[in-house]
Amino acid sequence: MYTFTEERPWGGFENLLEADTYKVKRLVLTPGQRLSYQRHTKRAEHWYTVSGTGIAVVDDTKIPIQPGVAVDVGLGVKHRVGNTGNEDLVLIEIQTGTYFGEDDIERIEDDYDRS
Repeated sequence: MYTFTEERPWGGFENLLEADTYKVKRLVLTPGQRLSYQRHTKRAEHWYTVSGTGIAVVDDTKIPIQPGVAVDVGLGVKHRVGNTGNEDLVLIEIQTGTYFGEDDIERIEDDYDRS
């Protein structure tokens, strides 16, 4: 159903657009899965919920999400999002900053034992 640039244990993502100062992705989290609790040193993120339901956590504050809900994650702020529903959780993620590589992830907690 989805085309992924990269598959992950929680689902996967597709890179939609990239420029020098921003990157846009479509994230798909399968039911019951969540991203690692993490932070970035070179980018901030904005999540817009397209479909599904879940919980975003930003600096230990839980935010219920559903279609139409947006969440901002500042540079260096701890964050994660999880799917609490029975269908895929789809988010559009807009990253802004100076670097967008997957190696700019400091994992604080991870359900899949990744470092």
